[in-house]
Amino acid sequence: MQHEHTSKQFDTELEGARSRVLQMGGLVEQQIIHAIEALSEGDTKLAEQVIENDHRVNALDVEIDEDCNQIIARRQPTAGDLRMIMTVIKTVTDLERIGDEAEKIGRMTKLLYESDQLSMPRFTEIKHMSDLVRDMLRKSLDAFARLDLSAAAEVVRQDMAVDNEFRSTLRHLITFMMEDPRKISMSIEILFVVKALERIGDHAKNMAEYVVFMVKGKDVRHVTVEEIEQEVSK
Repeated sequence: MQHEHTSKQFDTELEGARSRVLQMGGLVEQQIIHAIEALSEGDTKLAEQVIENDHRVNALDVEIDEDCNQIIARRQPTAGDLRMIMTVIKTVTDLERIGDEAEKIGRMTKLLYESDQLSMPRFTEIKHMSDLVRDMLRKSLDAFARLDLSAAAEVVRQDMAVDNEFRSTLRHLITFMMEDPRKISMSIEILFVVKALERIGDHAKNMAEYVVFMVKGKDVRHVTVEEIEQEVSK
């Protein structure tokens, strides 16, 4: 994938597609940061900004997808080049869905604070989860940019930690609702936030698996972490 093609324009188009994925990734990460900041500080204006900016994420998804379709139609890429284009198409789909989850956190923040449900149970855990999934997203993007299989495998393993955090927070929220039924509505909205973070982790994991496919030509979806690490070490 690092060789030069006869057509310099082809190289430029491929590099442009890669660069736009990283641009979209940066925008999506900023959406997560702002969504969690809005939630922690009760900033409904910032939450509204997150909701409104989701259209920028969607627009990039459509533009990059169209660019990739044009490359396939004009250049008919094969082997590693085709895997790279397929990885870009799949990655931007997951990035768009991460953007949707950030928007969901923004909407839940507005519901919580506009209804004066200011008590924030388990916020320490929520902040920790958000830090974890942001780290996963950054590592997935770095793995994509650098073709770093070790970083990709690390992201897949980190997803297990995010899943554990989700289950722990879910148990605490259930206990909280049982102890005080008046807080059920608020707890359900917090649960939507936690679930959104768990889904962001899933999408970051998907992106890491695409990197392994791009470099190795092997589909590692639906296999164990150990199998992925074994494939990476070959």
